[in-house]
Amino acid sequence: MISQTARAWRVAMVIPLQGPAGLFGPSCEAITELAVAELNAAGGILGKEVTFEVVDGGAEPAVIADQVHRLIEQGRVDAVSGWHISSVRNALTPVVADRVPYVYTSLYEGGERRANVFCSGEIPRYQIAPALRWLRDNLGARRWFLVGDDYVWPHGSAAAVRQYAHELDLTLTGEAFVRLGSGDMTGVVRSIERQQCDGVIMLLVGQDAVEFNRAFAGHGLAERIIRFSPLMEENMLLASGSTATEGLYVSAGYFRSLATADAMDLVGEYVRMHGPSAPALNNAAESCYEGLHTLAHLATRAGRTDAAGWDAAIDGVAYEGPRGTVEFDGKQARQHVHLAVADGFDFDVLTRL
Repeated sequence: MISQTARAWRVAMVIPLQGPAGLFGPSCEAITELAVAELNAAGGILGKEVTFEVVDGGAEPAVIADQVHRLIEQGRVDAVSGWHISSVRNALTPVVADRVPYVYTSLYEGGERRANVFCSGEIPRYQIAPALRWLRDNLGARRWFLVGDDYVWPHGSAAAVRQYAHELDLTLTGEAFVRLGSGDMTGVVRSIERQQCDGVIMLLVGQDAVEFNRAFAGHGLAERIIRFSPLMEENMLLASGSTATEGLYVSAGYFRSLATADAMDLVGEYVRMHGPSAPALNNAAESCYEGLHTLAHLATRAGRTDAAGWDAAIDGVAYEGPRGTVEFDGKQARQHVHLAVADGFDFDVLTRL
């Protein structure tokens, strides 16, 4: 039961409202409303009503960090969560350390160990490596070109891919990194045209991936080269267009088309709250749902809503949700990861990796 005297527990949801990831923003905000309503219907977090404030995670990382710092200083924020890129996480972590708990929800390069930072998203060892193995064994894809945005997550993931290539007897024929938000993929696509590769590994965010898909298909490459991405969701398919997503494979912990009871329940509740014309539910948005429920489970395990004791309480925390079983091994969540292929404006889930 929510206490009528306790102050509300306020979460800063850092989600992109601009930039290449801005197309995720509306769905991230919509599903946050659903998660908060569910938590409050169940009695809040340790009896406190949950409220949230959106912070634009698409701004410059230093600007975002300064805004969150001011919110904490003013006593307006008790926790931080949301989907945003790793450059933003690196800017936020010194601001929140030892002050408020922070659940980072995005897939990322892995390795986060800093105080009071908990990561509920996918990491390359469980998301990229098994997908490359499946694509090798089932489609014969052994020669890969890697293209990524020029910042933390793509570079960290590319380093992991080089290791997996050695383990899986794959060949990287080339790599290219583009400025985040540049939008111009012509040069990269021309480089790929000159390669003898079976597939392209895409480490591109939001609109950058959309522009790459369009350019890739426009040069006729989709007919002979497959693509694999760990970051591709339903909004990006819509923006790319159905003719630009042929042969596009994606691995993720959640797809809207997952046919499990919990996943279908989430879609049903989302549509009931926001209607059939709501922003397309997707992996990035669902990760925000996971982040808020992770905060609730961690607070319950620690027995308090401030950051004290959370690092010691995290190991072994587990719960069931739209992604199936989510269990924390230290400060990193482990979860089922699925491989899907784009089918028009949706995904056909092929297997659990």
